[in-house]
Amino acid sequence: MNNNHRNNFDISLNLNVRGVPLSATLWINELSNKLKKEGKKIYKFGLGQSPFPVPTSVIEELKVNAHQKDYLEVKGLYKLREAVGEYHSRRNSIQRSAKNVLIGPGSKELMFLLQFSYYGDLLIPTPSWVSYAPQAGFIGRQIHWINTTEKNKWRLLPSELDKICKKDNSRPRIVILNYPSNPTGVTYSIDELKDLASVARKYKVILLSDEIYGELNFEGKHVSIAKYYPEGTIISSGLSKWCGAGGWRLGTFTFPQSLTWLMDAMASLASETFTSTSSPIQYAAIRAFRGGVDIERYLQNTRRILKAVGLKIHKDLNKSGVLSPIPEGAFYMFADFKKHSAFLKKKGISTSEELTKQLLEEMGVAILPGSVFGRPPNELTARIAYVDFDGAKALAAAESLPPHQKIDDAFLQVHCSHMLEGISALCKWIKK
Repeated sequence: MNNNHRNNFDISLNLNVRGVPLSATLWINELSNKLKKEGKKIYKFGLGQSPFPVPTSVIEELKVNAHQKDYLEVKGLYKLREAVGEYHSRRNSIQRSAKNVLIGPGSKELMFLLQFSYYGDLLIPTPSWVSYAPQAGFIGRQIHWINTTEKNKWRLLPSELDKICKKDNSRPRIVILNYPSNPTGVTYSIDELKDLASVARKYKVILLSDEIYGELNFEGKHVSIAKYYPEGTIISSGLSKWCGAGGWRLGTFTFPQSLTWLMDAMASLASETFTSTSSPIQYAAIRAFRGGVDIERYLQNTRRILKAVGLKIHKDLNKSGVLSPIPEGAFYMFADFKKHSAFLKKKGISTSEELTKQLLEEMGVAILPGSVFGRPPNELTARIAYVDFDGAKALAAAESLPPHQKIDDAFLQVHCSHMLEGISALCKWIKK
């Protein structure tokens, strides 16, 4: 790999955005595509984009509404906001309506507006998604990392949250909780959510619950922490992950009534920046959030495919001495290579960035270093996004199977062979 690209793995948090690299996930995807065009065999485990097509009924709604050209309300199309509020009332047993919902061009944009609108510190469990911290850095907010460990499946412990909050309980804070998690693929039990909610209430923090992968809980049993801390939780969601529509760029924030003032402040900023979200996409999104038999069938099949893939990869990595929690949702695994530190040291590898660079150069396997997710540079961790397969063909095949039949290895060898080959290449490399 060209050394001119080495700093693209770094996350710079100073206020001068000139010279700051692309988001690591976008950069690794662009680099992987470039290498593929040059004729190199690349296994793309970098960008976390859903491999599945957008549900047919949602696509049909987009076609029907392609003529919609008018600017919509800054906060979003009322019928869509209504559908999102009903969705959360239905799924999470919390009462939310259109007046509690803000629509934006992707949840990432809404997160940026939230941090801009609310003057407070940002508390982030590490490892975390790559864009939380840079956004805070651009705006000038204080960032506090909350450490997690592989032993605890990289989950935020209530005791750790309490420890950092009680240092100065007068400071305004936003705490980000993302589950199922990017980059770990783990989630939280009801008791764990209740304990975290208790600490959040104790210190009156604003809790941003990033539930963009909620519908990809493998058991279909995602529970929002807003059930246990409704007055202080903002639920972040959208179409990109569970609906396969990342490029459509539609995100949603759902607020409690007590934070209406914050939603209004964000809407004011939206009016001076993106104005409103794409009209045809907002109309189509109504169909997605209203759900129905076809949407449920789509979700059931995508979940069982992802579960089978995740468990297969976890099993193969574990056999090779690469540690990671058993995935419970989304399409990520956070791999720890510490058992191979002696082998890696012989290859001149002492950081996660060096690990991922050599793996890409030697085997064509593109994964992201743990350092871009807030982990120490010398910790030999990396994120694996297992989405490099033809989701449309896999989904069609899954739909022909009985609803509750598990996806087996034979199915994966047919529909996910390239990706499994990439994992095999990684395991062979690490065992040399």
